[in-house]
Amino acid sequence: MNKKVYVGMSADLIHPGHMNIIKEASKLGEVIIGLLTDEAIASYKRLPYMNYEQRKEVLENIKGVSKVIPQETLDYRYNLRKIKPDYVVHGTDWREGVQAKVREQVIETLKEWGGELVEPEYTKGISSTKLNQSLKEIGTTPDIRRARLRRLIKAKDTIRIMEVHNALSGLIVENIKVNNIEFDGMWSSSLTDSTAKGKPDIEAVDITSRISTVNEIFEVTTKPMIFDADTGGIAEHFVFTVRNLERIGVSAVIIEDKTGLKKNSLFGNEVTQTQDSIENFCHKINMGKRAQITDDFMIIARIESLILEKGMDDAITRAKAYVEAGADGIMIHSRQKEPTEILEFCKIFRKEYNDIPIAVVPTSYNQITATELSEAGVNIVIYANHMLRAAYPGMINVAKSILEHDRSLEAEKDLLSIKEILELIPGTK
Repeated sequence: MNKKVYVGMSADLIHPGHMNIIKEASKLGEVIIGLLTDEAIASYKRLPYMNYEQRKEVLENIKGVSKVIPQETLDYRYNLRKIKPDYVVHGTDWREGVQAKVREQVIETLKEWGGELVEPEYTKGISSTKLNQSLKEIGTTPDIRRARLRRLIKAKDTIRIMEVHNALSGLIVENIKVNNIEFDGMWSSSLTDSTAKGKPDIEAVDITSRISTVNEIFEVTTKPMIFDADTGGIAEHFVFTVRNLERIGVSAVIIEDKTGLKKNSLFGNEVTQTQDSIENFCHKINMGKRAQITDDFMIIARIESLILEKGMDDAITRAKAYVEAGADGIMIHSRQKEPTEILEFCKIFRKEYNDIPIAVVPTSYNQITATELSEAGVNIVIYANHMLRAAYPGMINVAKSILEHDRSLEAEKDLLSIKEILELIPGTK
């Protein structure tokens, strides 16, 4: 009887390193690939370029592979105890870093039935991560980018979305990473786009200008985008907005259930704001859904009931109606300093809807973490205006300093060096 050999893989982009592992494993016996699901991969690094089914199909057609089964988590132990392989084969690259603990678990588990860990030398100079970085440098397509948001929502408990208002802010969100955590996508804010153009946040910037900004951002990024469309305008115009956003690769649009001249929600009842009727807003959602071409594009309904102090019952009633009208997700908004009403909404909504994404914007209740919001059932956390709010004070301070001192010397400590600005964008030199 053939020995059983277990190989855990992400196998996002097959390269010689994968082929070498499979070749060495096949010398030992029947090769069973434990293919990490999208969810398992997203738990410790970026979402894979290809989805699980695509990766599975590739592996099943490689010589030496007998079977491909899902590995639902980074932890091997469940599959190992189920299969009880004679060998586990993995490259030496997991002896350090995020998978070192997993390796120790594998060794201890194999001892239960006398299994053995075999570690062929890691193929240096090539990896799926490096290949993905190269692909990122090449760019992406509207179809791939558009589909990525739904995949992220499915693969991760909660995704983090950061505001961008030009190509440079887009590049920061594209590349910034702390302890292997990164932003999953971008938010095109009507507030910051308008402000960056010196216009008030009253839908004064037309959709053509907004899309022009999006195109500039898309030219240098690959991450998905959620677009803030304010009220969406009248339903008959909203259908064209949907078509345009979907065509260029935007993943989702969020529209708020207000009508009339747009006023920023954070003003609350300090200014006159009129909430749309449930019937009218449902009609707008329905027309938008009928206008889209692909299944990837999402229309998310933003509920202003808590902002306008209409109460929790009104917010829940509207959420149910909007979902029935076809909304792919619900954004619940609040301007309270504490997240109490947001958490209450999530608790009530989740009793009836387990699979409808909830988006929040913790601008005023900013003490709560994305992890805590995730535990409450939130799927999308949007940091809606922070990049522009960070940039403006810096520019003000530098401008003041130059006027006060009649020179720029004192401002230099707060600036990029000339060398850094020249090298900031590849290809400048």
